[in-house]
Amino acid sequence: MNRSRGIWGAVWVIGLAMVTAVGCSQDASQGGAAGTIAFYSPETPDMTKALGQEYEKNNPGAKVDVQYGGTNVIVNRLIAEKDNPMGDLWYGGGGILPFETAKEREIITPYTPEEAADWPVEKSGIKIRDENWEWVGTEVFVLGFIYNTEKVKKEELPKNWDDLLDSRWKGKFQMPNPAASGTATLTVMSRMMELGEEEGWGYFERLMEQANALPDSGSAPSQAVAKGEAEIGIAFDFMAYEMQARGENVDFVVPEKTPILVNPVSLVKDGPNPEGGKAFIDYLLSEEGQRVLADWYHIPIREDVESKTPLTLEKVMPHAMPLDIDWAVDNYDRIRNEWRSKFE
Repeated sequence: MNRSRGIWGAVWVIGLAMVTAVGCSQDASQGGAAGTIAFYSPETPDMTKALGQEYEKNNPGAKVDVQYGGTNVIVNRLIAEKDNPMGDLWYGGGGILPFETAKEREIITPYTPEEAADWPVEKSGIKIRDENWEWVGTEVFVLGFIYNTEKVKKEELPKNWDDLLDSRWKGKFQMPNPAASGTATLTVMSRMMELGEEEGWGYFERLMEQANALPDSGSAPSQAVAKGEAEIGIAFDFMAYEMQARGENVDFVVPEKTPILVNPVSLVKDGPNPEGGKAFIDYLLSEEGQRVLADWYHIPIREDVESKTPLTLEKVMPHAMPLDIDWAVDNYDRIRNEWRSKFE
């Protein structure tokens, strides 16, 4: 497998969740836009449902069978179904790492979407597609801090990851559990790369003394911050802006240096409706599909689609930190197991 080292990239780590199966049987004879498309995703269920509904509106006779689960659950499911694939496409996972490992397991297959045919492998310092087209990016994620605007003054806000160790946040901070959440394991892996493992584990020993909870869900700290159960937490940018748009008293901080992620989509290898899977990938990268993502405060991969988020790729790129994708792929299981042995 050919993987890039030292790029501005995305590290993801697998999150655990229960799969809500909507039923994945389909008639393979009903291919393409008019058939049933089994759509696996760990992203916000309401957003993926909206994507499916918009696709169906534009493709009469099509049915999008959205099946939600944590990324680890989805990957394990794809592995279990390898001899009899039931999914057609897989969208999202907090970055490129699960898709890179999926290539080695041969559960995804190359597809070059028309919209992305002229894409380079990297753009603006971020790897935006696989060298062999086994995945393509749909949007950009930023890892940072969500905070309660009623409880935290702007002058108190942390500027970087080390600032979370300030006594100001003791008992008022939350992050997800890295044994279950991709958001949190991304945090752990990126700090290990920046600090080295010995200093990195020391950092998390101190950070855990700050936390008042370590929920399994990646979105739970954001909800706790909105409720005032915590004053600050680790989150992706869109989580904060979605909540802010609903009237919650939250805002978001982009740390001085932080992971900037491209979130991919891929065609499932030997899925029952490959033409339908390809058509939905095309839709995700189309102006219409990108508008749905933009309406959910994601940063679209297309520069001609304006998002509701106040962030843009141009604004966040100066904050991007270099990440070693090879190291992340090779050490993911070991680091996650060490976390469990140290903190569970």
